[in-house]
Amino acid sequence: MILYNVTVNVNEEIADEWLDWMKSKHIPDVMSTRLFTDYKIYKIITDDEGSTFSVQYFLKSMDDYENYLKNFATALQSEHTERFRDKFAAFRTIMESA
Repeated sequence: MILYNVTVNVNEEIADEWLDWMKSKHIPDVMSTRLFTDYKIYKIITDDEGSTFSVQYFLKSMDDYENYLKNFATALQSEHTERFRDKFAAFRTIMESA
């Protein structure tokens, strides 16, 4: 099992809008690639700087992740960047179950 984790810190004034958009638009678009088996979204409660979220997407294999990167990631990430430009910071982590 592969976990693709995206940690996103968003400006406090857009946190509700961002979360609504993620749940109604972005996450469904990611899941519609049919490469991910499940997802979870968590608000990190130990952060005092804005609002930080962990969006976790689960895949069966690294091949599925590489397929996502090659065929879908650029467009999906660009849409997010254009909508929330200069109002967020994100980093991505890939993990494998041990």
